[in-house]
Amino acid sequence: MKRITLLFALFLLISCNQKNKIHVDTIVTNATIYTVNKTFGKAWAMAIDKGRILAIGSDEEIANAYESKNTIEAKGKFIYPGLIDAHCHFYGFGLNLQEVDLRGTKSMDEIIARIKTFQKEKNPEFIVGNGWDQNDWEIKKYPSKEILDKNFPNIPVVLNRIDGHAIIVNSKALKLAGITKDTKAVGGQIEMVNGEPTGILVDNPMELVFKIIPKPSRKIQIAALLDAEKVMFRNGLTTINDAGLDPEIIDLIDSLQKAKLMKLNVYAMVSANQKNIDLYLKKGVYKTDNLDVRSFKMYGDGALGSRGACMHKAYSDMPKQFGALLSPISNMKSIAKQIANSPFQLNSHAIGDSANTVLLKIYKEVLAGKKDRRWKIEHAQVIREQDFDYFKLGIIPSVQPTHATSDMYWAVERLGKERLKNAYAYKKLLQKGGIVALGTDFPVEEVNPMLTFHAAVARKDSKNFPKGGFQMENALTREETLKGMTIWAAYSNFEEKEKGSLEAGKWADFVIYDQDLMKVNENKIVKMIPLATYLKGTKVK
Repeated sequence: MKRITLLFALFLLISCNQKNKIHVDTIVTNATIYTVNKTFGKAWAMAIDKGRILAIGSDEEIANAYESKNTIEAKGKFIYPGLIDAHCHFYGFGLNLQEVDLRGTKSMDEIIARIKTFQKEKNPEFIVGNGWDQNDWEIKKYPSKEILDKNFPNIPVVLNRIDGHAIIVNSKALKLAGITKDTKAVGGQIEMVNGEPTGILVDNPMELVFKIIPKPSRKIQIAALLDAEKVMFRNGLTTINDAGLDPEIIDLIDSLQKAKLMKLNVYAMVSANQKNIDLYLKKGVYKTDNLDVRSFKMYGDGALGSRGACMHKAYSDMPKQFGALLSPISNMKSIAKQIANSPFQLNSHAIGDSANTVLLKIYKEVLAGKKDRRWKIEHAQVIREQDFDYFKLGIIPSVQPTHATSDMYWAVERLGKERLKNAYAYKKLLQKGGIVALGTDFPVEEVNPMLTFHAAVARKDSKNFPKGGFQMENALTREETLKGMTIWAAYSNFEEKEKGSLEAGKWADFVIYDQDLMKVNENKIVKMIPLATYLKGTKVK
Protein backbone atom coordinates (compact mmCIF):
# COMPACT_ATOMS: atom_id res chain seq x y z
CA MET A 1 0.00 0.00 0.00
CA LYS A 2 2.86 2.35 0.88
CA ARG A 3 4.50 1.65 -2.45
CA ILE A 4 1.27 2.44 -4.34
CA THR A 5 0.87 5.68 -2.39
CA LEU A 6 4.43 6.75 -3.20
CA LEU A 7 4.00 5.96 -6.89
CA PHE A 8 0.74 7.92 -6.97
CA ALA A 9 2.41 10.91 -5.28
CA LEU A 10 5.27 10.76 -7.77
CA PHE A 11 2.78 10.65 -10.64
CA LEU A 12 0.98 13.70 -9.29
CA LEU A 13 4.29 15.56 -8.88
CA ILE A 14 5.34 14.81 -12.46
CA SER A 15 1.91 15.78 -13.76
CA CYS A 16 1.98 19.06 -11.86
CA ASN A 17 5.46 19.83 -13.11
CA GLN A 18 4.40 19.17 -16.69
CA LYS A 19 1.34 21.39 -16.29
CA ASN A 20 3.48 24.17 -14.88
CA LYS A 21 5.94 24.09 -17.74
CA ILE A 22 5.82 26.92 -20.24
CA HIS A 23 5.27 25.84 -23.83
CA VAL A 24 7.68 27.49 -26.28
CA ASP A 25 8.31 27.30 -30.00
CA THR A 26 11.78 25.76 -29.75
CA ILE A 27 14.17 24.34 -27.20
CA VAL A 28 17.89 23.98 -27.87
CA THR A 29 19.59 21.40 -25.70
CA ASN A 30 22.98 19.70 -25.19
CA ALA A 31 24.98 22.54 -26.75
CA THR A 32 28.03 24.56 -25.78
CA ILE A 33 26.69 28.09 -26.09
CA TYR A 34 29.00 31.08 -26.05
CA THR A 35 26.59 33.75 -24.87
CA VAL A 36 29.00 36.70 -25.40
CA ASN A 37 27.30 38.38 -22.44
CA LYS A 38 29.13 40.75 -20.09
CA THR A 39 31.04 37.89 -18.45
CA PHE A 40 31.55 36.00 -21.71
CA GLY A 41 29.77 33.12 -20.00
CA LYS A 42 28.64 29.76 -21.36
CA ALA A 43 25.27 28.06 -21.36
CA TRP A 44 24.00 24.70 -22.57
CA ALA A 45 20.36 25.17 -23.48
CA MET A 46 17.88 27.83 -24.66
CA ALA A 47 14.13 28.28 -24.77
CA ILE A 48 12.95 30.27 -27.79
CA ASP A 49 9.51 31.72 -28.38
CA LYS A 50 8.19 34.12 -31.01
CA GLY A 51 11.70 34.59 -32.38
CA ARG A 52 13.27 35.64 -29.09
CA ILE A 53 15.25 33.88 -26.38
CA LEU A 54 12.94 33.34 -23.42
CA ALA A 55 15.55 31.74 -21.20
CA ILE A 56 19.09 30.41 -21.39
CA GLY A 57 20.95 28.20 -18.94
CA SER A 58 21.70 24.57 -18.21
CA ASP A 59 19.91 21.61 -19.78
CA GLU A 60 18.25 20.87 -16.45
CA GLU A 61 17.04 24.44 -15.90
CA ILE A 62 15.47 24.67 -19.34
CA ALA A 63 14.00 21.13 -19.21
CA ASN A 64 12.39 21.78 -15.83
CA ALA A 65 10.72 25.02 -16.87
CA TYR A 66 9.92 24.68 -20.60
CA GLU A 67 8.52 22.23 -23.10
CA SER A 68 8.30 22.27 -26.89
CA LYS A 69 7.31 20.08 -29.81
CA ASN A 70 10.46 21.30 -31.56
CA THR A 71 13.73 20.42 -29.85
CA ILE A 72 17.12 21.06 -31.42
CA GLU A 73 19.44 18.40 -30.03
CA ALA A 74 22.83 20.03 -30.60
CA LYS A 75 24.84 16.91 -29.71
CA GLY A 76 27.56 18.94 -28.00
CA LYS A 77 28.08 21.30 -30.94
CA PHE A 78 29.11 24.93 -30.46
CA ILE A 79 26.69 27.84 -30.72
CA TYR A 80 27.58 31.52 -31.13
CA PRO A 81 25.48 34.65 -31.63
CA GLY A 82 24.54 35.28 -35.25
CA LEU A 83 27.55 36.90 -36.88
CA ILE A 84 27.47 40.55 -37.94
CA ASP A 85 29.48 42.01 -40.81
CA ALA A 86 30.01 45.60 -39.68
CA HIS A 87 31.09 46.88 -43.10
CA CYS A 88 30.22 45.36 -46.45
CA HIS A 89 28.54 46.12 -49.74
CA PHE A 90 25.74 43.57 -49.71
CA TYR A 91 23.68 44.92 -52.60
CA GLY A 92 26.83 45.55 -54.64
CA PHE A 93 27.91 41.97 -53.98
CA GLY A 94 24.52 40.76 -55.19
CA LEU A 95 24.88 42.80 -58.38
CA ASN A 96 28.35 41.34 -58.84
CA LEU A 97 26.75 37.91 -58.87
CA GLN A 98 24.87 39.10 -61.98
CA GLU A 99 28.08 40.39 -63.66
CA VAL A 100 31.56 39.13 -64.65
CA ASP A 101 33.53 37.85 -61.65
CA LEU A 102 37.18 38.88 -62.05
CA ARG A 103 38.40 38.05 -58.55
CA GLY A 104 41.54 35.96 -58.47
CA THR A 105 42.55 36.71 -62.05
CA LYS A 106 46.32 36.78 -62.62
CA SER A 107 46.54 38.68 -65.91
CA MET A 108 44.59 40.67 -68.49
CA ASP A 109 44.52 37.59 -70.71
CA GLU A 110 42.63 35.71 -68.00
CA ILE A 111 40.25 38.67 -67.64
CA ILE A 112 39.58 38.67 -71.40
CA ALA A 113 38.84 34.94 -71.30
CA ARG A 114 36.32 35.35 -68.46
CA ILE A 115 34.59 38.22 -70.24
CA LYS A 116 34.26 36.20 -73.44
CA THR A 117 32.72 33.29 -71.53
CA PHE A 118 30.26 35.67 -69.85
CA GLN A 119 29.44 37.33 -73.18
CA LYS A 120 28.73 33.98 -74.78
CA GLU A 121 26.43 32.90 -71.93
CA LYS A 122 24.59 36.18 -71.28
CA ASN A 123 24.82 38.10 -74.58
CA PRO A 124 24.77 41.49 -72.78
CA GLU A 125 24.56 44.90 -74.45
CA PHE A 126 26.91 46.41 -71.85
CA ILE A 127 29.67 44.46 -70.06
CA VAL A 128 30.46 45.12 -66.39
CA GLY A 129 33.02 43.14 -64.43
CA ASN A 130 34.35 43.30 -60.88
CA GLY A 131 37.34 42.25 -58.82
CA TRP A 132 40.61 42.66 -60.78
CA ASP A 133 43.73 43.57 -58.83
CA GLN A 134 46.98 44.38 -60.63
CA ASN A 135 48.88 43.65 -57.42
CA ASP A 136 48.15 39.94 -58.02
CA TRP A 137 49.72 40.03 -61.49
CA GLU A 138 53.28 39.23 -62.48
CA ILE A 139 53.64 42.79 -63.86
CA LYS A 140 52.00 44.95 -61.20
CA LYS A 141 50.96 47.82 -63.44
CA TYR A 142 47.58 49.20 -64.40
CA PRO A 143 46.29 47.78 -67.68
CA SER A 144 45.27 50.04 -70.56
CA LYS A 145 42.29 50.11 -72.91
CA GLU A 146 44.12 48.68 -75.96
CA ILE A 147 43.60 45.02 -75.09
CA LEU A 148 39.90 45.69 -74.38
CA ASP A 149 39.54 47.61 -77.66
CA LYS A 150 41.09 44.75 -79.59
CA ASN A 151 38.75 42.13 -78.13
CA PHE A 152 35.61 44.21 -77.62
CA PRO A 153 35.57 47.08 -80.12
CA ASN A 154 31.80 47.45 -80.44
CA ILE A 155 30.47 46.96 -76.92
CA PRO A 156 31.22 49.16 -73.88
CA VAL A 157 33.28 47.42 -71.20
CA VAL A 158 33.68 48.67 -67.62
CA LEU A 159 35.79 46.66 -65.17
CA ASN A 160 35.89 47.62 -61.50
CA ARG A 161 39.07 47.15 -59.50
CA ILE A 162 38.72 45.00 -56.37
CA ASP A 163 38.62 48.00 -54.02
CA GLY A 164 35.94 49.86 -55.99
CA HIS A 165 38.20 52.91 -56.35
CA ALA A 166 39.51 52.41 -59.89
CA ILE A 167 38.15 51.13 -63.20
CA ILE A 168 39.53 50.16 -66.59
CA VAL A 169 37.23 50.88 -69.55
CA ASN A 170 37.50 50.52 -73.31
CA SER A 171 37.29 53.29 -75.91
CA LYS A 172 33.62 52.60 -76.54
CA ALA A 173 32.83 53.35 -72.89
CA LEU A 174 35.05 56.44 -72.87
CA LYS A 175 33.26 57.78 -75.91
CA LEU A 176 29.80 57.16 -74.45
CA ALA A 177 30.89 58.87 -71.21
CA GLY A 178 32.27 61.87 -73.11
CA ILE A 179 35.75 61.46 -71.62
CA THR A 180 38.57 62.97 -73.70
CA LYS A 181 42.06 64.31 -73.13
CA ASP A 182 40.46 67.61 -72.11
CA THR A 183 38.20 66.18 -69.38
CA LYS A 184 39.12 67.56 -65.98
CA ALA A 185 39.47 65.29 -62.95
CA VAL A 186 38.57 66.59 -59.49
CA GLY A 187 38.99 64.30 -56.49
CA GLY A 188 40.62 61.54 -58.45
CA GLN A 189 42.48 60.84 -61.68
CA ILE A 190 41.97 60.22 -65.39
CA GLU A 191 45.21 58.51 -66.31
CA MET A 192 46.89 59.90 -69.44
CA VAL A 193 49.76 58.64 -71.60
CA ASN A 194 51.01 60.79 -74.46
CA GLY A 195 48.11 63.14 -73.85
CA GLU A 196 45.40 60.49 -74.28
CA PRO A 197 43.25 58.62 -71.71
CA THR A 198 44.52 55.09 -71.02
CA GLY A 199 41.13 53.87 -69.85
CA ILE A 200 42.09 53.96 -66.15
CA LEU A 201 39.95 56.18 -63.94
CA VAL A 202 40.43 56.56 -60.19
CA ASP A 203 37.71 57.68 -57.73
CA ASN A 204 35.45 60.66 -58.65
CA PRO A 205 35.92 60.55 -62.47
CA MET A 206 34.51 57.02 -62.41
CA GLU A 207 31.08 58.59 -61.92
CA LEU A 208 31.21 59.83 -65.52
CA VAL A 209 31.25 56.20 -66.64
CA PHE A 210 28.80 54.90 -64.05
CA LYS A 211 26.19 57.32 -65.41
CA ILE A 212 26.15 55.52 -68.77
CA ILE A 213 25.81 52.00 -67.36
CA PRO A 214 22.22 50.83 -67.86
CA LYS A 215 20.34 50.79 -64.59
CA PRO A 216 19.56 47.26 -63.33
CA SER A 217 15.96 46.27 -63.86
CA ARG A 218 13.76 45.63 -60.84
CA LYS A 219 14.03 41.93 -61.59
CA ILE A 220 17.84 42.07 -61.45
CA GLN A 221 17.76 44.19 -58.27
CA ILE A 222 15.58 41.61 -56.52
CA ALA A 223 17.72 38.74 -57.78
CA ALA A 224 20.82 40.54 -56.50
CA LEU A 225 19.40 40.92 -53.00
CA LEU A 226 18.01 37.39 -52.72
CA ASP A 227 21.08 35.72 -54.24
CA ALA A 228 23.33 37.63 -51.84
CA GLU A 229 21.14 36.70 -48.86
CA LYS A 230 21.67 32.99 -49.54
CA VAL A 231 25.44 33.51 -49.41
CA MET A 232 25.12 35.36 -46.08
CA PHE A 233 23.19 32.54 -44.43
CA ARG A 234 25.62 29.92 -45.73
CA ASN A 235 28.37 31.84 -43.96
CA GLY A 236 26.58 32.28 -40.62
CA LEU A 237 25.84 35.98 -41.10
CA THR A 238 22.51 37.17 -39.70
CA THR A 239 23.09 40.96 -39.83
CA ILE A 240 25.00 42.98 -42.39
CA ASN A 241 25.91 46.65 -42.45
CA ASP A 242 25.63 47.83 -46.05
CA ALA A 243 28.06 50.75 -46.34
CA GLY A 244 26.29 53.03 -48.80
CA LEU A 245 22.78 52.49 -50.15
CA ASP A 246 20.42 54.70 -52.11
CA PRO A 247 16.82 55.17 -50.90
CA GLU A 248 15.40 53.13 -53.81
CA ILE A 249 17.27 50.00 -52.71
CA ILE A 250 16.53 50.58 -49.03
CA ASP A 251 12.81 50.75 -49.89
CA LEU A 252 13.11 47.60 -51.99
CA ILE A 253 14.77 45.73 -49.10
CA ASP A 254 11.98 46.91 -46.79
CA SER A 255 9.28 45.75 -49.19
CA LEU A 256 10.89 42.32 -49.65
CA GLN A 257 11.22 41.88 -45.89
CA LYS A 258 7.61 42.89 -45.29
CA ALA A 259 6.50 40.42 -47.97
CA LYS A 260 8.51 37.71 -46.12
CA LEU A 261 10.65 37.17 -49.23
CA MET A 262 13.81 38.42 -47.52
CA LYS A 263 14.74 37.71 -43.90
CA LEU A 264 18.29 38.99 -43.42
CA ASN A 265 18.81 41.82 -40.92
CA VAL A 266 20.14 44.92 -42.68
CA TYR A 267 21.76 47.96 -41.07
CA ALA A 268 21.61 50.44 -43.94
CA MET A 269 24.02 53.34 -44.27
CA VAL A 270 22.44 55.90 -46.60
CA SER A 271 24.84 57.32 -49.20
CA ALA A 272 25.55 60.83 -47.92
CA ASN A 273 24.72 63.07 -50.86
CA GLN A 274 22.71 66.20 -50.11
CA LYS A 275 19.54 64.89 -51.73
CA ASN A 276 19.58 61.77 -49.53
CA ILE A 277 20.47 63.76 -46.43
CA ASP A 278 17.54 66.12 -46.96
CA LEU A 279 15.20 63.17 -47.54
CA TYR A 280 16.14 61.17 -44.45
CA LEU A 281 16.53 64.09 -42.08
CA LYS A 282 12.92 64.84 -42.94
CA LYS A 283 11.78 61.19 -42.68
CA GLY A 284 13.72 60.45 -39.50
CA VAL A 285 15.24 57.20 -38.25
CA TYR A 286 13.41 54.15 -39.65
CA LYS A 287 13.45 50.88 -37.72
CA THR A 288 11.71 47.53 -38.16
CA ASP A 289 12.55 44.07 -36.82
CA ASN A 290 14.79 43.48 -39.86
CA LEU A 291 15.82 46.89 -41.16
CA ASP A 292 17.58 49.77 -39.39
CA VAL A 293 18.07 53.07 -41.22
CA ARG A 294 19.80 55.47 -38.84
CA SER A 295 23.15 56.32 -40.46
CA PHE A 296 24.82 58.00 -43.40
CA LYS A 297 27.96 56.88 -45.23
CA MET A 298 30.43 59.56 -46.33
CA TYR A 299 33.64 59.05 -48.32
CA GLY A 300 36.79 60.85 -47.21
CA ASP A 301 39.29 59.45 -49.69
CA GLY A 302 40.08 56.55 -51.99
CA ALA A 303 41.95 53.28 -51.45
CA LEU A 304 45.55 52.40 -50.76
CA GLY A 305 45.86 49.82 -53.53
CA SER A 306 45.01 52.37 -56.20
CA ARG A 307 47.04 55.11 -54.41
CA GLY A 308 43.87 57.12 -53.93
CA ALA A 309 44.05 57.12 -50.12
CA CYS A 310 44.91 60.65 -48.98
CA MET A 311 48.30 60.77 -47.24
CA HIS A 312 50.16 63.47 -45.30
CA LYS A 313 53.35 62.52 -47.13
CA ALA A 314 53.76 61.12 -50.62
CA TYR A 315 53.57 57.42 -51.37
CA SER A 316 56.89 55.71 -50.83
CA ASP A 317 56.71 54.03 -54.24
CA MET A 318 55.44 57.15 -56.08
CA PRO A 319 57.02 60.29 -54.58
CA LYS A 320 54.72 62.77 -56.33
CA GLN A 321 51.47 60.97 -55.47
CA PHE A 322 49.60 61.88 -52.26
CA GLY A 323 46.14 60.53 -53.05
CA ALA A 324 43.21 62.90 -52.60
CA LEU A 325 40.22 63.84 -50.51
CA LEU A 326 37.05 63.13 -52.47
CA SER A 327 35.33 66.31 -51.30
CA PRO A 328 36.51 69.69 -50.03
CA ILE A 329 36.94 69.76 -46.25
CA SER A 330 34.27 72.46 -46.04
CA ASN A 331 31.73 70.12 -47.71
CA MET A 332 32.54 67.25 -45.36
CA LYS A 333 32.23 69.55 -42.36
CA SER A 334 28.89 70.86 -43.61
CA ILE A 335 27.52 67.33 -43.96
CA ALA A 336 28.85 66.37 -40.53
CA LYS A 337 27.21 69.41 -38.90
CA GLN A 338 23.83 68.61 -40.43
CA ILE A 339 23.98 65.02 -39.22
CA ALA A 340 25.32 66.01 -35.79
CA ASN A 341 22.15 68.08 -35.30
CA SER A 342 19.97 65.06 -36.05
CA PRO A 343 19.51 61.61 -34.44
CA PHE A 344 21.49 60.01 -37.27
CA GLN A 345 24.94 58.46 -37.11
CA LEU A 346 27.75 59.36 -39.53
CA ASN A 347 30.11 56.64 -40.77
CA SER A 348 33.03 57.93 -42.84
CA HIS A 349 35.39 56.07 -45.13
CA ALA A 350 38.96 57.08 -44.23
CA ILE A 351 41.99 55.06 -45.29
CA GLY A 352 44.95 57.43 -45.64
CA ASP A 353 46.44 59.11 -42.57
CA SER A 354 45.56 62.58 -43.89
CA ALA A 355 41.92 61.64 -44.49
CA ASN A 356 41.75 60.16 -41.00
CA THR A 357 43.17 63.34 -39.49
CA VAL A 358 40.67 65.52 -41.35
CA LEU A 359 37.64 63.45 -40.39
CA LEU A 360 38.66 62.85 -36.78
CA LYS A 361 39.08 66.61 -36.31
CA ILE A 362 35.69 67.26 -37.90
CA TYR A 363 34.07 64.62 -35.67
CA LYS A 364 35.59 66.16 -32.54
CA GLU A 365 34.42 69.64 -33.50
CA VAL A 366 30.82 68.90 -34.50
CA LEU A 367 30.17 66.36 -31.72
CA ALA A 368 31.41 68.58 -28.90
CA GLY A 369 28.96 68.29 -26.01
CA LYS A 370 26.91 65.57 -27.69
CA LYS A 371 26.83 62.23 -25.88
CA ASP A 372 26.62 58.64 -27.11
CA ARG A 373 26.66 59.36 -30.85
CA ARG A 374 28.76 56.30 -31.81
CA TRP A 375 30.02 57.82 -35.06
CA LYS A 376 32.36 55.51 -36.93
CA ILE A 377 35.50 55.76 -38.96
CA GLU A 378 35.21 53.05 -41.58
CA HIS A 379 38.57 51.38 -42.26
CA ALA A 380 40.78 53.64 -40.06
CA GLN A 381 43.56 52.03 -42.04
CA VAL A 382 46.59 54.33 -41.66
CA ILE A 383 46.70 56.55 -38.57
CA ARG A 384 49.31 59.03 -37.38
CA GLU A 385 50.59 58.34 -33.86
CA GLN A 386 49.07 61.54 -32.46
CA ASP A 387 45.64 60.81 -33.96
CA PHE A 388 44.91 57.55 -32.13
CA ASP A 389 43.72 59.48 -29.07
CA TYR A 390 40.69 60.79 -31.00
CA PHE A 391 39.16 57.33 -30.57
CA LYS A 392 38.98 57.95 -26.81
CA LEU A 393 36.14 60.40 -27.59
CA GLY A 394 33.62 57.65 -28.34
CA ILE A 395 34.46 57.45 -32.04
CA ILE A 396 34.25 53.81 -33.13
CA PRO A 397 36.84 52.23 -35.45
CA SER A 398 35.07 49.94 -37.92
CA VAL A 399 37.84 47.82 -39.43
CA GLN A 400 38.31 44.86 -41.73
CA PRO A 401 41.04 42.40 -40.59
CA THR A 402 41.40 40.74 -43.99
CA HIS A 403 42.55 44.06 -45.46
CA ALA A 404 45.74 43.65 -43.43
CA THR A 405 46.42 40.16 -44.70
CA SER A 406 45.55 41.08 -48.31
CA ASP A 407 47.56 44.31 -48.36
CA MET A 408 50.62 43.09 -46.44
CA TYR A 409 52.25 41.85 -49.65
CA TRP A 410 52.62 45.38 -51.00
CA ALA A 411 51.66 47.82 -48.22
CA VAL A 412 55.26 48.45 -47.21
CA GLU A 413 55.98 49.58 -50.78
CA ARG A 414 53.16 52.14 -50.58
CA LEU A 415 53.79 53.33 -47.03
CA GLY A 416 57.37 52.57 -46.06
CA LYS A 417 58.32 50.81 -42.81
CA GLU A 418 57.64 53.70 -40.43
CA ARG A 419 54.10 54.48 -41.58
CA LEU A 420 53.28 50.79 -41.80
CA LYS A 421 53.74 50.46 -38.03
CA ASN A 422 50.55 52.45 -37.47
CA ALA A 423 48.57 50.81 -40.26
CA TYR A 424 46.02 48.02 -39.68
CA ALA A 425 46.58 48.69 -35.97
CA TYR A 426 43.50 46.95 -34.62
CA LYS A 427 44.79 46.25 -31.11
CA LYS A 428 45.93 49.83 -30.69
CA LEU A 429 42.57 51.09 -31.92
CA LEU A 430 40.82 48.76 -29.45
CA GLN A 431 42.97 49.99 -26.58
CA LYS A 432 42.11 53.60 -27.37
CA GLY A 433 38.44 53.20 -28.30
CA GLY A 434 37.35 50.34 -26.06
CA ILE A 435 35.67 48.45 -28.90
CA VAL A 436 36.25 47.64 -32.56
CA ALA A 437 33.52 46.68 -35.01
CA LEU A 438 34.74 44.02 -37.45
CA GLY A 439 33.69 43.45 -41.05
CA THR A 440 35.03 42.37 -44.42
CA ASP A 441 34.24 45.09 -46.98
CA PHE A 442 33.06 42.30 -49.30
CA PRO A 443 33.13 42.06 -52.30
CA VAL A 444 36.53 43.75 -51.92
CA GLU A 445 37.37 40.75 -49.70
CA GLU A 446 35.67 37.37 -49.37
CA VAL A 447 32.34 37.08 -47.53
CA ASN A 448 33.52 34.28 -45.21
CA PRO A 449 33.62 35.65 -41.62
CA MET A 450 36.05 32.90 -40.61
CA LEU A 451 38.65 34.68 -42.74
CA THR A 452 37.95 37.78 -40.63
CA PHE A 453 38.37 35.80 -37.41
CA HIS A 454 41.59 34.16 -38.58
CA ALA A 455 43.11 37.40 -39.89
CA ALA A 456 42.34 39.23 -36.63
CA VAL A 457 43.73 36.52 -34.37
CA ALA A 458 46.59 35.02 -36.39
CA ARG A 459 47.32 38.03 -38.67
CA LYS A 460 47.76 35.55 -41.50
CA ASP A 461 46.03 35.04 -44.83
CA SER A 462 44.04 31.96 -45.77
CA LYS A 463 47.26 30.20 -46.79
CA ASN A 464 48.66 30.80 -43.28
CA PHE A 465 51.22 33.32 -44.49
CA PRO A 466 53.39 34.79 -43.05
CA LYS A 467 54.61 32.13 -40.65
CA GLY A 468 54.94 34.40 -37.63
CA GLY A 469 51.97 36.63 -38.46
CA PHE A 470 51.91 40.20 -39.80
CA GLN A 471 52.64 42.85 -37.15
CA MET A 472 51.45 40.55 -34.36
CA GLU A 473 51.49 43.37 -31.83
CA ASN A 474 48.14 44.35 -33.34
CA ALA A 475 46.53 40.91 -33.25
CA LEU A 476 43.27 40.59 -31.32
CA THR A 477 42.46 37.80 -28.88
CA ARG A 478 39.79 35.28 -29.82
CA GLU A 479 37.38 36.75 -27.30
CA GLU A 480 37.96 40.28 -28.62
CA THR A 481 37.49 39.09 -32.18
CA LEU A 482 34.22 37.29 -31.48
CA LYS A 483 32.94 40.38 -29.66
CA GLY A 484 33.95 42.53 -32.64
CA MET A 485 31.85 40.28 -34.88
CA THR A 486 28.85 40.19 -32.53
CA ILE A 487 28.15 42.42 -29.51
CA TRP A 488 30.55 45.27 -30.38
CA ALA A 489 29.25 45.38 -33.93
CA ALA A 490 25.70 45.43 -32.54
CA TYR A 491 26.67 48.24 -30.15
CA SER A 492 28.11 50.23 -33.03
CA ASN A 493 24.64 49.99 -34.62
CA PHE A 494 22.72 50.95 -31.43
CA GLU A 495 21.35 47.39 -31.49
CA GLU A 496 23.10 45.81 -28.50
CA LYS A 497 19.82 45.43 -26.60
CA GLU A 498 18.32 43.18 -29.28
CA LYS A 499 21.24 41.20 -30.76
CA GLY A 500 24.97 40.52 -30.56
CA SER A 501 24.75 38.16 -27.60
CA LEU A 502 22.56 35.23 -26.62
CA GLU A 503 20.55 36.45 -23.63
CA ALA A 504 16.93 36.40 -22.53
CA GLY A 505 14.88 38.99 -24.39
CA LYS A 506 17.12 39.18 -27.45
CA TRP A 507 16.43 37.81 -30.91
CA ALA A 508 17.34 34.15 -31.34
CA ASP A 509 19.93 34.77 -34.04
CA PHE A 510 22.63 32.11 -33.76
CA VAL A 511 25.00 29.93 -35.70
CA ILE A 512 26.13 26.35 -35.00
CA TYR A 513 29.63 25.01 -35.68
CA ASP A 514 31.10 21.58 -35.03
CA GLN A 515 34.34 23.03 -33.66
CA ASP A 516 35.10 25.49 -30.89
CA LEU A 517 36.26 28.84 -32.26
CA MET A 518 37.82 29.68 -28.91
CA LYS A 519 40.06 26.61 -28.90
CA VAL A 520 40.42 25.11 -32.39
CA ASN A 521 43.88 25.16 -33.95
CA GLU A 522 44.22 28.48 -35.80
CA ASN A 523 45.14 26.65 -39.01
CA LYS A 524 41.64 25.12 -39.05
CA ILE A 525 39.67 28.33 -38.54
CA VAL A 526 39.42 29.28 -42.22
CA LYS A 527 37.98 25.85 -43.05
CA MET A 528 35.15 26.07 -40.53
CA ILE A 529 31.69 26.06 -42.11
CA PRO A 530 28.43 26.60 -40.21
CA LEU A 531 26.34 23.49 -39.67
CA ALA A 532 23.26 25.67 -39.38
CA THR A 533 22.23 29.33 -39.19
CA TYR A 534 19.13 30.50 -37.31
CA LEU A 535 17.43 33.86 -37.65
CA LYS A 536 14.81 34.79 -35.05
CA GLY A 537 14.60 31.14 -34.07
CA THR A 538 14.01 29.88 -37.61
CA LYS A 539 16.56 27.83 -39.50
CA VAL A 540 17.65 29.69 -42.64
CA LYS A 541 20.57 27.46 -43.59
